[in-house]
Amino acid sequence: MGSNTSKEHIAQPISDSQSIADSDLNEKITDLSHLVTTLDIDLDESAANPITVENLSTWESKLLADPKNRLVQNALANNDISKIVATSGTTLSLTDRYFFNVEVDTVGSPSFLNNQKSSGRCWIFATCNVLRSHVIKNYNLDPTKFQLSQSYLFFYDKLEKANFFLENIIDTADEPLDSRLLQFLFSGSVSDGGQWDMIVNVIEKYGVVPNEVFPDNAQAVSTSKLNYFLTNKLREYALVLRKLVNSGTSKAEIYRVKNAMNKEIYNVIALSLGTPPKPEDSFTWEFKDKDGKYQFFNTSPADFYKSHVKYDVSKRFSLLNDPRNDYNKLYTVDRLNNVYGGKPIEYVNLDLPVIKKAAIAMLKNNEPIFFGSDVGKFYDGITGILDTNAYDYNLAFNTQMNISKTERLQTGSSAMTHAMVITGVHLDPATGVPIRWKIENSWGDDVGDKGYFVMTDAWFDQYVFQIVTSKKYVDKNTYDLWKKKEYVVLPFYDPMGALA
Repeated sequence: MGSNTSKEHIAQPISDSQSIADSDLNEKITDLSHLVTTLDIDLDESAANPITVENLSTWESKLLADPKNRLVQNALANNDISKIVATSGTTLSLTDRYFFNVEVDTVGSPSFLNNQKSSGRCWIFATCNVLRSHVIKNYNLDPTKFQLSQSYLFFYDKLEKANFFLENIIDTADEPLDSRLLQFLFSGSVSDGGQWDMIVNVIEKYGVVPNEVFPDNAQAVSTSKLNYFLTNKLREYALVLRKLVNSGTSKAEIYRVKNAMNKEIYNVIALSLGTPPKPEDSFTWEFKDKDGKYQFFNTSPADFYKSHVKYDVSKRFSLLNDPRNDYNKLYTVDRLNNVYGGKPIEYVNLDLPVIKKAAIAMLKNNEPIFFGSDVGKFYDGITGILDTNAYDYNLAFNTQMNISKTERLQTGSSAMTHAMVITGVHLDPATGVPIRWKIENSWGDDVGDKGYFVMTDAWFDQYVFQIVTSKKYVDKNTYDLWKKKEYVVLPFYDPMGALA
């Protein structure tokens, strides 16, 4: 109860020796040994703290003896680090061009109602951008004039997350209040973020609506104050529920109290975001297509999803690249969900070439791709370029970060922080190998190329963790892994539980 995960075992922590090659460690040790030999100071090997006045003087003298270091120090005193270490050159410019030989024919415009602003709703925007491409295609719509309502999905996700949290509190009432699990539950009960299977849960239960039916308001685009209030209200409720459970209160009475809490949470969300239609509430969808032909349909959120989007989210699933864990297995994360009783969060863990093969096949078949990545790394916010060669930290600091994708996950340096949509790829004309990928983001059209980003294939290798695909783009073994539901359950604190 509460975890929404089926059988199987909780994955045990993985030791360094299991996942980091000895050769990599030896190379790093060699680099450090070289550094030690260049110190030219008398270090007592037993000293726990070599930061002495004498050593500081020596380090400063050696650092500033190099004119380049003095130049770097002056440059960094007056400029952002990224501007100083940014790489330029013809090779980089060619790699990062907004030019692609495979592109999805129909996508909605990044300029039209596609800015999440000061909210963490990227996963909802990415989903709407995938789904709206199908509506645009189905009805020959102007791609610059149609979008789905992100707030509609956001409203019901918030409401469901609150209930999921309260159920987890009842289920863990015997846990110490300061336990790692309780502190985890308290930390992000109704955060804006989510995962693909969470949006599947919401859409399957509530459907979708065009943006004009339930548009963003001031609270939807700036969510911190609403989240602050809801989070603390739920913490208050959690303490009440724990007291009721631990004092032997009947289950019926506990749920009577919990349902009153749900109602009050609904009131807060509805007063903040507005009152959306319910799944079977009717509305009239009116539009003119690209040829100016007027059409209308009497529909409902549930019917609009089934009859007009015509994209079955329940048949799509996530391919994951997590090099810490075994490939060709199905993973889930303990106590990660939004809808109590909904489908669990699922990832089929695969090697990168298999994932890229599926992605390229999707794009060639005109399917935009929902994907999750760690967007803040090696990223230029103005140009929208995601490139591992975009910054040369060694140029400024005489050393560079030497930490692998596996190690970043193990040490908390990387996680899925943002969801976007892949809409194209540039393949090497001679080899067919991907060089760069075209990305539709949800930060409006003032960044990148009018809202589009470019991601190099090397960046994909390092910072992409997930794509969403379907049966037709994977082999039978991969599809069967997903269908069998034989999970390896990652602990609730695992980085694969991060919400984009």
